[in-house]
Amino acid sequence: MTSTRRPRLKDTDREKTARRAAELYAQGCTVLSVAERIGRSYGLTHTLLRESGVTLRARGGHPRKAVV
Repeated sequence: MTSTRRPRLKDTDREKTARRAAELYAQGCTVLSVAERIGRSYGLTHTLLRESGVTLRARGGHPRKAVV
């Protein structure tokens, strides 16, 4: 299996990528779809979103109504 590592994000490139990720997330994209669009891993994307000050949405979609 071959590895296709991308170069590390540093300084302004990291800031630009974090801003782009935050914009996509604010438009309603999931963390996974943001990761796919910016070409980075889920973990790095999650870190970039947190670094940019984004409040992450709750997991699992809409809550279910209580069954009576």
